[in-house]
Amino acid sequence: MLAYAFRVLNEDGYRSVATEQFHNVAELCAAILIKGVSLQIKRGLERAYVSETDTLSGIRGKIDLTESIKTQTLLRRQMVCTYDEFSVDTYRNRIIKTTLLKLLHGDIDKLRKKEIRKLLVFFADLQELELSSIDWNQQYARNNQTYRMLISICCLVLKGLLQTTADGSMKLMQFIDEQRMCRLYEKFILEYYRKEHPELTVNASQIFWQLDSDSSDMLPVMQTDLMLSREEKVLIIDAKYYEHTTRVQYGKHKLHSDNLYQIFTYVKNKEYELKDQPHEVAGMLLYARTEEKIQPDQKYKMSGNWICVRTLDLNLDFTEIRKQLDGIVEEYFEEADKFSESES
Repeated sequence: MLAYAFRVLNEDGYRSVATEQFHNVAELCAAILIKGVSLQIKRGLERAYVSETDTLSGIRGKIDLTESIKTQTLLRRQMVCTYDEFSVDTYRNRIIKTTLLKLLHGDIDKLRKKEIRKLLVFFADLQELELSSIDWNQQYARNNQTYRMLISICCLVLKGLLQTTADGSMKLMQFIDEQRMCRLYEKFILEYYRKEHPELTVNASQIFWQLDSDSSDMLPVMQTDLMLSREEKVLIIDAKYYEHTTRVQYGKHKLHSDNLYQIFTYVKNKEYELKDQPHEVAGMLLYARTEEKIQPDQKYKMSGNWICVRTLDLNLDFTEIRKQLDGIVEEYFEEADKFSESES
């Protein structure tokens, strides 16, 4: 999932990671981060102009007269100056350093810890950040796109894998929380179809409300997880990662009503948007399969559109996961009769 979610992992520098065995997710994330940071150091760490304030014998930048008078530096023939330093002490590099330091206290083997210590030499002059105050909403430009994956892995490690114990040490959590796994699951499916099915148009585009009036104030944004299209066919997939794929009411298993309302709304608004051209729009709720005995595998015809509810079993060899994902494409885009056979 990580390899598809972060497509940069398919570069030559990361391929050796695929041949290694890992005892836990922290080991895998540590290996990816070590490889990624090593490559980034070879390319050159991000640098930016950072404001520094120091007491100097010569003048550099701007003189801070107020602070100079207050600290009486003039008596020592010095001045307090504020100047810009072209430094690697950027916020993103601080996040990486903070993560590497925390991984040293995680459940990873001694060899990886030794590699991390070697990397930390390049971050020696950087500040460490407080975990609770890290701003993960970073902006990326063309010259720092390689940091996008590194910061995402750091976020996964610090917010999903490691927790602080009462004595201040770090330990591995039993699992990544549901919300972060959901985001990873969504991105994995999106990037899988982008890479493996170039014959399709694959995106996570917004669907606009088809209104009879001009007012759209306070309407929520309809942001799809995944939209597959080819010629007149469109399949909207909403990826769901829950601890329970169904709800039990009065002893009976029911689908999550909010999920059904959501996918139905997506499908009907998209269909109306395409009303002036040949089209066929369907929707699918794709849940990550759980260990529950009853798993949804349903198909409904709702107001002329097919809505399917399926599960994706991630607890299989990847060749089997691939078959499941490819099967969805074959069923809807290549075997139209099979997808709609129950209509008769």
